[in-house]
Amino acid sequence: MAKRALEVAAAGGHNAIIVGPPGSGKTMLARRLPTILPSLTREESLEVIKVHSVAGIIRTAPGAIARPFRAPHHTISDAGLIGGGPSPRPGEVSLAHHGVLFLDELPEFRRNVLEALRQPLEDGYVTVARASASVVFPARFMVVAAMNPCPCGYHGDPRRRCSCSADRIDKYRARISGPLFDRFDVQLAVANPTWHELGGSDTGETSAAIQTRVQGARQIQLDRYRNLIGVFANAHLSASQVKRWCPLDAVGARLLGRAAERLGLSARAHGKVLRLARTIADLAGATEIRPADVAEAVQYRGLDRVRAPG
Repeated sequence: MAKRALEVAAAGGHNAIIVGPPGSGKTMLARRLPTILPSLTREESLEVIKVHSVAGIIRTAPGAIARPFRAPHHTISDAGLIGGGPSPRPGEVSLAHHGVLFLDELPEFRRNVLEALRQPLEDGYVTVARASASVVFPARFMVVAAMNPCPCGYHGDPRRRCSCSADRIDKYRARISGPLFDRFDVQLAVANPTWHELGGSDTGETSAAIQTRVQGARQIQLDRYRNLIGVFANAHLSASQVKRWCPLDAVGARLLGRAAERLGLSARAHGKVLRLARTIADLAGATEIRPADVAEAVQYRGLDRVRAPG
């Protein structure tokens, strides 16, 4: 399920958060994500080269570079993440342009640093203003975050006892604001594997096999949005574009309506489910979003159930 969720995230450029106890593979899953991402297009490559050149990072020819993967430490400042300095320079969000920004141990980042992420996640760029100049840097990236379910890490684990009080758990989770949490399209809860699973002989699919499907779905999106400026994947669609490109039939609309009411989905989360469903349909090669695609997309909003009233 975790591999499938990250396949969907990679295929549509969706943000993802992975929640689970220590040792459940959260960091490993995130660091393997670049192996299934589609290759950069020439246009994307040129944009990456420009940003990295401004930052003093030497890059080779456009066809020879991979998608950026940036993993800043949780002690990073807001200027280091967003960009700044006397002569404005790009931060980690811009260095991750058209790639992945991985935030491990998400609640350990300072609150002001995390809140600074909201604007680039929404707009796809950052503006660094100084007295001498104002500079706009591109910042269209996937953010993948990992966190424990509680301070000790074992809340909900059937094999380890959690030592945290309810109040301590609430304070820990409150470090991630609702508006920021809402911006994660894929919300994934993982558990520690059993000894049987660790010792099994089934190695599953290779990254290359998954990447082939991801590349095919992303090509469908590139063809579909070829006349839209700045839209390279389903996750980049604006609210008005979602209405145009992610229509539902009557059954799918009723299904999403019931889910939105049960989970208390915000308008933003509603749009993210539609974008996810569009990506799932693309992976299947379907021209229209089917009710099954909506149902799977809703499953990836699983952590909304924890936050839903009642």
